[in-house]
Amino acid sequence: MADREKQAGAVLTIDLGALSRNYRLLRSLAAGAQCGAAVKADAYGLGAIPVAQALAAEGCRHFFVAHLDEGIALRPHLPADADIFVLHGPLPDAEPEFIEHHLIPVLNSAAQVAGWRQAARVAGRHLPAVVQVDTGMSRLGLSRMEVGNWLDNPDFLRGIELRFLMSHLACAERQEHPMNGAQLEAFHALRRILPRSRASFANSSGIFLGPEYHFDLVRPGAALYGIAPIDGAPNPMAPVVTLQAKVIQTRVIERGECVGYGATYRAAGQRRIATIAAGYADGWLRSLSGRGYALAGDVRVPVVGNVSMDTFALDVTEVPPERMHAGAFVDLISAAQPVDEVAAQAGTIAYEILTSLGGRYHREYVDEQPAAQVREAFELNI
Repeated sequence: MADREKQAGAVLTIDLGALSRNYRLLRSLAAGAQCGAAVKADAYGLGAIPVAQALAAEGCRHFFVAHLDEGIALRPHLPADADIFVLHGPLPDAEPEFIEHHLIPVLNSAAQVAGWRQAARVAGRHLPAVVQVDTGMSRLGLSRMEVGNWLDNPDFLRGIELRFLMSHLACAERQEHPMNGAQLEAFHALRRILPRSRASFANSSGIFLGPEYHFDLVRPGAALYGIAPIDGAPNPMAPVVTLQAKVIQTRVIERGECVGYGATYRAAGQRRIATIAAGYADGWLRSLSGRGYALAGDVRVPVVGNVSMDTFALDVTEVPPERMHAGAFVDLISAAQPVDEVAAQAGTIAYEILTSLGGRYHREYVDEQPAAQVREAFELNI
C-alpha cells in the first residue's frame, strides 16, 4: 500500500477505462454529430486533467468548462487542436486572457458579444465564439429582446467567427416532459431567423432524446461519469467512481446509548458501531444522517446518528467482528451502490454527490493508458 493511501482516511478510485467506454457509447448514439465533453467543476470532481486527457485519447476535441480559470488550467494539458469553450463567457475586461490562452467564449448576452466584438477589433482579426440563445430555461443566453437587437444590427457579430449557435435543455432527463419539445421548437425557430451556423443543443440526457436533438455537436457531462441519463430507466453507463472509507474504531453500545452530535440516534438494544473516516468535509453529505448506507463486503450497513465534518457512524452489528477492524474498508460508492443511489438516499442529485467529493481522499486512476497516449500525442503536437 502506497504511503498516501496508508495516510488517507478514504480512497477514491476513478476508472478512466469506464469513462472512455461511456464516451464511446455516447458518441455512437450521437452518430452524425461530433461528441464533446463537459469537464467543468474539475470534471465533476474527478480531476479535469486526467479525465480530459483520457477523452482526448478517444478523439474528443471539444471541451466545456464553466470558468476562465478552469480553461487556463486545462489548456497546457490538451493537444493544440483541442477547443476549450468557457460556458460563462468573458467577464468585463477578461477578453485578453481568453485570447492569450486560446480559449473560446460562450457569449450569453449582448454585453458579452459587444466585449468580444471590441476584442476582435483591437486584435485586428476575427475571434471564434459560441453564441448561446435562451430557449426557455431563463438562465444563460441571449433573450428574445437581445435576439431582436441582433436581427436589427448587421454589425452585431462583426469580427466574430461564429462556431456554434447553442442552447441548453432544462428537463431532458425526463423524456416525456413537454419542455423538451417546446425548447426544440424554439431552437429551430431561432435558427431559421439567425445567421446560418452549426448548432449544439443536447447535453447527456438530450442525446437519449433522439437524433433530432443532436444537431452538429453534443455536450455530454454527467453520463460520462456514470450518472444515469434517464429518470426511471436502467442506467446504460458504466460506473466510473468507487469510494471506500476506512474504519477508525469500533465499539459496542448498550440499549439507550446515543451516537453522534445531537443524540439523534438512541440504540434500541446492544449494537456494534463503527466510526468511519469521512464526513461532510469530504462530500459525504450531512443529509445522509440516519438514512444513508454503506457496504461492508456484501452486507448493507446503515448510517446512524448525524454525519459530522470528518466522521460518521455505521451500525455494523450484522458484520462479522473480525471484518470490522481499524483500517478495514467500507464501500460508500461502488457498482453495488452507485452514485445515483447514494444521491437518492441523500435527497439530492448525483451531480451534487460527485462535485462535493473532497480533496482529502487518496485518488487512484486506473486504466491510465488513454491518458498516456494523449500525453504522447500532445508532445508530438508541440
